[in-house]
Amino acid sequence: MKIVHRLYLADFFKILLLISCGLSLIASLIDLIGNIDEFLPNKPSIGSLVLYAIFTFPKFFLYLLPMSVLICSLFTFSQAMRRKEIIAIKAAGGRLRSLFWPFVICGVLISMAAFFISEVVAPDFSVRAADLRTKLKGGGKKTVFSGEALWIKDRKGNPVKIELYVPDRKMAGNITIFVQGETFLKETITAKKATWSEGRWVLNTVNVLSHDTGKSDERETMEYRDLDSPDIFSREMKTTDEMGIAELSRYIQRLRAAGFNNIKLFVDMHAKVSFPLINVFMMFLGLSLSARITGSSGLVTAGMGLAISILYWFSYTFSLSIGYAGIVPPAFAAWAVPCIFGSFALYLYATMPE
Repeated sequence: MKIVHRLYLADFFKILLLISCGLSLIASLIDLIGNIDEFLPNKPSIGSLVLYAIFTFPKFFLYLLPMSVLICSLFTFSQAMRRKEIIAIKAAGGRLRSLFWPFVICGVLISMAAFFISEVVAPDFSVRAADLRTKLKGGGKKTVFSGEALWIKDRKGNPVKIELYVPDRKMAGNITIFVQGETFLKETITAKKATWSEGRWVLNTVNVLSHDTGKSDERETMEYRDLDSPDIFSREMKTTDEMGIAELSRYIQRLRAAGFNNIKLFVDMHAKVSFPLINVFMMFLGLSLSARITGSSGLVTAGMGLAISILYWFSYTFSLSIGYAGIVPPAFAAWAVPCIFGSFALYLYATMPE
């Protein structure tokens, strides 16, 4: 049985790498082509365009991996069924669950690898892709993230530190403006929050510390017209794809401390755990369905896997959408569809005919 395991595992991983990497590469190239009109006026080099495609590759690989696992598991064993190899294994005293158990372990390992990619690889590459996209479009990145704070220069070149920004409200929190003199720091302006109103920033709960006299001046509100509009923050703020669970959790906590509750971020945080888990369920589903399929061609099984994957994608994205809208709780939105598909897959595997 060990020899049989090695042969089937080799076939499975060959097809898995071919399909997952091939589809991810195609998706990366399509994304590149979709942005090429904005890149070409700045005459980018071929190397930078290739690098952009490489940076977007992990994100698409993560999205397409569950479908690839399902199609490959279906294809590998449906073809074995078609070639009567499974019948020969049963005739020799073998059992399907004994044949499938290495693939169940592989499904768990693939889910763990997907979680690692979503936490470590994809966020880093997504940040690099965003930076390169800005560069290829001919713009310079005007903001810098350091220690989870956003740094920017105002129109006069003064450094501005913003610890929290809420795009939906166009509001910034815990702002520090370092007003520079000719040779040294002139003033430090701190504000608890700032809101964008009628084309200007209005600072609230302000403290102005003069470094010339050492005196501080506290004000309830203060207009500040030297800072750019919130559009620059919205364009360059990190997205959830560019953050791991820990960073996203800290950002949510800072929002809550400031009195804001962004439901979408809660849904995305749950999705970062639930989405990689679907890989092992897709493995169970592929193994279970292949045991029930006899005489189907590879094209039919691949089509079946694609149809199930599309059904899962529509269901999952719809569930996330109603979670974003606040119709259902965030945990339910992110976990309902994976749990339903997972329960169905486990049921089929438990009732699989030997």
